[in-house]
Amino acid sequence: MPWFPVWQPRGTGVLTTRGRKSGVARHTPVKAARDGDRAFLVSIGGKQAQWYRNLRADSRVRLQLPSENGWPGGVFEGIARELRDDNERAEAYAALCERVYPFDWVENLAHRRGLPTRAKIVELHRSWFVCGHPLVIELGAAPVSRQRWPFVPRNF
Repeated sequence: MPWFPVWQPRGTGVLTTRGRKSGVARHTPVKAARDGDRAFLVSIGGKQAQWYRNLRADSRVRLQLPSENGWPGGVFEGIARELRDDNERAEAYAALCERVYPFDWVENLAHRRGLPTRAKIVELHRSWFVCGHPLVIELGAAPVSRQRWPFVPRNF
């Protein structure tokens, strides 16, 4: 996350949840894919990840996304929820696993042996999707801020 103030790669997001015990805003880098007025993400650590547990206690979140495919970037307020059905799960799979961004090639170097290939990147994302816990965030219509990370909301 140290480079996000300068450059946030496509296919990533900074999720802000409220601590379930402390009430303090917590920022977490996540793999995120925007699809219109919603964003898909996956908890690679499954339901044991602390940010997922915070999200379950309070589903109101903020998600910072870069500009992508004509969608404006910025910090969006939203409501996180579980995937509703198999159709939505298939949409999440396509958004998270089949899209390959330039940063994914670097990311793959840290997680797989050898030189990255598109097939290796898709397989890595597929394993995170299958072994992790995919979610969807219903985004607000417009960003609440265009400010870059770290965004510490006053009224969140």
